[in-house]
Amino acid sequence: MFAHKKHFTNAIIGALVALSIIALVLSLVDIEDVTLPPTVKYGMVFDAGSSHTSLFVYEWDSDKENDTGVVSQTLSCEVQGQGISSYANDPPKAGDSLRECLDKALKVVPAAKQRDVPAYLGATAGMRLLREQNSSVADQVLAEVAKTMREYPVAFKGAQILTGEEEGAYGWITINYLLDSFTKVGEGQTNILGALDLGGASTQISFMPRSSVINWNDTSKLTLYGYNYNIYTHSYLCYGQNEMLKRLAKELIESFSSTRIDHPCYPKDYNETVSLSSFRTSPCTNQSDPRLTHGNRNVTLEGRGNASGCLAAIKKLFNFSACSQSQDCTFDGVYQPPVSGQFIAFSAFYYNFKFLNLTEGQSLATVRETIKHFCTRSWEDVRSPQWENPERLPKYCANANYILTLLLDAYKFNETSWNNIFFQMKAGRADIGWTLGYMLNLTNMIPAEAPVQMKGHVPSLWAAAVTFIVLTLALGLAALLLLLWV
Repeated sequence: MFAHKKHFTNAIIGALVALSIIALVLSLVDIEDVTLPPTVKYGMVFDAGSSHTSLFVYEWDSDKENDTGVVSQTLSCEVQGQGISSYANDPPKAGDSLRECLDKALKVVPAAKQRDVPAYLGATAGMRLLREQNSSVADQVLAEVAKTMREYPVAFKGAQILTGEEEGAYGWITINYLLDSFTKVGEGQTNILGALDLGGASTQISFMPRSSVINWNDTSKLTLYGYNYNIYTHSYLCYGQNEMLKRLAKELIESFSSTRIDHPCYPKDYNETVSLSSFRTSPCTNQSDPRLTHGNRNVTLEGRGNASGCLAAIKKLFNFSACSQSQDCTFDGVYQPPVSGQFIAFSAFYYNFKFLNLTEGQSLATVRETIKHFCTRSWEDVRSPQWENPERLPKYCANANYILTLLLDAYKFNETSWNNIFFQMKAGRADIGWTLGYMLNLTNMIPAEAPVQMKGHVPSLWAAAVTFIVLTLALGLAALLLLLWV
């Protein structure tokens, strides 16, 4: 009987010792080795541009939201119709136009998270022009889109018109965030990229100049992840591609009194009829020659496919003489330090060059020759790609020559620095544009201080110590009771 109890006691003690060792080993496992489901957060931003509106939905792991490059794009949705500024005569339709994309967004965001999703609408140059024309109407349009967004189960944070400089700065943040440039600065690398954005009504340039810049504004001074960035950013209203095309047509018409006007940038055998009243709908073209202010007569623009004539006509849209040969001036007397570093050219820069197969790092000589050749093609040849929007086809010659003029004559890129421009629309896990940088800023996801990298080993050590002590006491108590029982 005594031997049986002794063996039983030894077995119990052995089992407790084994359990104690197993518990100790398990408790020493680093907490980082345990995979826990991430807490995913979402955000959405409407880009209300001059020609169209797009919705972008982003997601990220909240445990890493202060790191760079962790936000990915879950959805992009093109709103049907034109930009919200086109609804000036019927503001409620501006709000209604957003519903289809909002419905799609709610299908990708889990229902339990929807009311926590920050939702923004940022309007750019189209609404800046409308505000310049009629501020009360612009306010009505914004009120209607805000009214619609409040009907949805999201955390609506407001609809506002961005300044051109804000648009440029947020695009610059987006590019460098997606490409982890801010992190590389911390590793001793300073490859911060510049941003070139071309929209329908404005264009922006943003970069870090090598020399000091005069007249800094608040938009130009940024503190991100523990580093100070002084960037040059400028926006040119009325120099987006759509407004440029209107201004070009107006200049051609003012040069002749006929109702049939040669258009050097349009393909041969292509004709377009425009009403003179259309030039009075935008502040960019409403200061017209007296011949354009009377009546609503129509004028026919007849394509001539004249490459050199097209380039010459486009250069007349810029006032280069206002700079007096200064290297720190672009056009219209606007100050700009010399371009430096590498640039990402996106939006219409990318789309126009993509159509012409010029986004693969071609030399400047090749780019010029390709554009020249395209501009001499007939309308029958140009419209052969059936997949392309026929409304865009006759405009590629003018757009491409405009891009060349803007980059070379205005911003002063040259044969060498041209190779530092990369035409692309995506980086990392999202489209390039101002919307991501805008959301990152408003949600405070980019801290001014450098993020602290903390390891999760402390809880494991405490767990090991506590578990070991408790099991040791339990083992001692059990052994004492067993010995008394024996």
